[in-house]
Amino acid sequence: MRPRVVSLVPSLTEAIAVTAPGVLVGATDWCTHPADLGPGVVRVRGTKNPDVPAILALRPDLVVANEEENREPDLAALRAAGLDVLVTEVRTLEQAFTELERVLRACGANPGPHWLETARTAWADLPEAAVRRAVVPVWRKPWMVLGRDTFAGDLLRRLGVVNAYAGHPDRYPRVPLDELLSCGAELAVLPDEPYRFTADDGPEAFPGLPCALVDGRMLTWYGPSLAEAPTLLGAALRAAHR
Repeated sequence: MRPRVVSLVPSLTEAIAVTAPGVLVGATDWCTHPADLGPGVVRVRGTKNPDVPAILALRPDLVVANEEENREPDLAALRAAGLDVLVTEVRTLEQAFTELERVLRACGANPGPHWLETARTAWADLPEAAVRRAVVPVWRKPWMVLGRDTFAGDLLRRLGVVNAYAGHPDRYPRVPLDELLSCGAELAVLPDEPYRFTADDGPEAFPGLPCALVDGRMLTWYGPSLAEAPTLLGAALRAAHR
């Protein structure tokens, strides 16, 4: 019998939907991939404000969450109601592979689907890349950047990007723009999520500095996107220096 699963993490929703079709009964409003989760999948609001009563009404066998994307009080409420909550921690690529296997196994799926093996190979066979020091904003007003121990930072490191704030005590520090401009960065990496940086919103803040506009899903999601992420992110990083 297939389990009934609610996913509160967009990247895990995609991984489950692609690998174990039919087990998802609930997902967040931010779960945009695949585009069609099916008519039986109920939206349960956002990752930070899930509709706990709606989740309980779905009678799931498992709720999948993440320690960074979801709030502990919400997860505690689900546990207190008797639900099984699987919480992932993903701060490196290797952790992502391990946690994906754990989640898929818990969903009754093959923990080693083709896309996951393709992703392992893609990241293991990276071409040599020039090393560049970069700032990686994830928000503005106020400016926030990648700091220590982040999944996105680990991916960029493997692509030759040295995060200027990798040694910061905070994982997502708030840093004034004048400090970002004087930290010795050779590059600004601007993803389109969680803040939607675009060609008209972001690069103008870093005059004279090459800016790489990257797909936020490729940089921050751990799921099927990992199979194509090194190619697409690498191309965006190289384009910033043309």
